Amino acid sequence: MTVGPQQEDAPRPIANATIAPAVRPSVAQALRQRDLVIFVVSRFFSGVAMTLLRATFSWQIFSLTGSAFALGMIGLVQFIPTFVLSLLSGAVADRYDRRRIIQVTLVGSFACSALLYLTTRHGHIGSVLLYSLILAAATATAFEGPARAALLPTLVPRPLLPAAVTLNSGVQNLAWVTGPVVMGFVIAAYGVAAAYLIHMGVIVLAFVALAFVRSRRPAGALAVVSLAAIREGIAFVRRRRVVLGAMTLDMFAVIFGGATALLPIYATEILNVGARGYGLLSSALQIGTVVMSLVLLGLPPIHRPGRAVLAAVSVYGAATILFGLSRTFSLSIGACIVAGMADQISVVSRAMIIQLATPDELRGRVSSVNLVFIGASNQLGAVESGFVAALTGPVFSVVSGGIGALVVLFVVAILIPELRHYRIEHSDRQL
Repeated sequence: MTVGPQQEDAPRPIANATIAPAVRPSVAQALRQRDLVIFVVSRFFSGVAMTLLRATFSWQIFSLTGSAFALGMIGLVQFIPTFVLSLLSGAVADRYDRRRIIQVTLVGSFACSALLYLTTRHGHIGSVLLYSLILAAATATAFEGPARAALLPTLVPRPLLPAAVTLNSGVQNLAWVTGPVVMGFVIAAYGVAAAYLIHMGVIVLAFVALAFVRSRRPAGALAVVSLAAIREGIAFVRRRRVVLGAMTLDMFAVIFGGATALLPIYATEILNVGARGYGLLSSALQIGTVVMSLVLLGLPPIHRPGRAVLAAVSVYGAATILFGLSRTFSLSIGACIVAGMADQISVVSRAMIIQLATPDELRGRVSSVNLVFIGASNQLGAVESGFVAALTGPVFSVVSGGIGALVVLFVVAILIPELRHYRIEHSDRQL
């Protein structure tokens, strides 16, 4: 698809600018940016599609196997392309049109879902085929993530970036709430195959919306994708300790504190709430993120994101422990919502640190390093939860994981003090 004729007019970020708290623009100003609004609409649909698909994967695997180990294997299968391809995909995002990369990945996700729909409807689905298609969908996501993360900052002037990050994250979390809820009700009413059909429709909406975003190649785009270019992104993250600290804290906290892989077990064997209850549990974390997103939309952007990340992880770990010990559905939902609220503060704060500290020509590669950390946390967290649960039980897995997240918080806060002291109004070069 051709790029619009006005692509040259896309706002370019100003290198090494600083933002004083007194002059930070509001989300209302960000909403006047045409391309940002269209991008956020597309992100809503793609977010609904992603979480609907992942929740359906987990439900179908558990229905086929009844195994906690099999649920853990989903995380391992999804982590493989994240680990192998994300650094390459970051360099690709710094070389080519980021919008087109996203569109290609959406087509790939649509194809996976179409095959899942046909095989499930006709009763030909099995664990091997399901895991293979999970791998294929994760491969598409490995290329989409860096391109989407790197595209956002090019759609607004740099002073609007904190507000744009907050807006995008809030809408994204609303999408992540919607996906699992839709999945739960659709499966309960029409079966698993119908969930894949809904997924295909939402992917089409995301693709069409993105077509109206005016895009351009990144400033100072790579001449060629190479190992040297990939190493440049890794070296940048290593030099910026505040960026490295934010990524590291999130990765290990979620590896230990992630309980989402075990939600089918909690829904069916511990809380006894069935498919609808599983859908609500799957979306409860995102309900919390949406609530916190609304709060953040009405406040000035966070100006001490390092401290905000540390505080958020402490609440997240405590809420995970509470969820693991809960035996009532309402308390479990509440614990997930609180964890989601804390997670939203962490996500927004980490995104501000990374985007403001990274020049445009490196954003794809730095975003890819971040997504390796995120992928490791999400997928390896699922592996850790599933395997530990298979050995000791789901309750021990979740509670011990929450404790582990708090231990990680303490270690990172001590070893990387730059994270505690980081302020947005400081020059990015200082840390």
